[in-house]
Amino acid sequence: MIPTSRHLEYTSGYLALGMLNEASDELEMIQGDAALSADVIRLRINLYHQAEHWDLLEAVAKALARLCPKEEQAWISWAFGTRRDKGIPEAQKVLLEAESSIGDTSAHPSYYNLACYACQLGDMEEAKRRLSTACRILKSILPIFETVVPTP
Repeated sequence: MIPTSRHLEYTSGYLALGMLNEASDELEMIQGDAALSADVIRLRINLYHQAEHWDLLEAVAKALARLCPKEEQAWISWAFGTRRDKGIPEAQKVLLEAESSIGDTSAHPSYYNLACYACQLGDMEEAKRRLSTACRILKSILPIFETVVPTP
């Protein structure tokens, strides 16, 4: 019997090579509770993103966000799949939920992506407000960012 860790390695390799069918087959070999682990779900997210299966990406990323609510990438992937499958307004709802779950320590999902969505919907004031907040947070966690983005 092949351990789950080995299946994850093989899956990662197949994904890196763009061998999506093989990656999917490898993930299907993982059985029981291991198939529902965060590590397996992360690889499914990667697989569905590469395969452009937006509805599946949305579903598995949502599952990961529920399993690991502080994991930013889960929310970003959920919103991305939702945007591709259902549109920007629905993706905004996902990221607004992320904002309340993750808090204001993250610049990426709750501020930066919402700034992008606001811009795409023509709400420039909201886009500027959220982008400004994202930059302020980034400067506080990445000192090098201070040299790139001047203080407003």
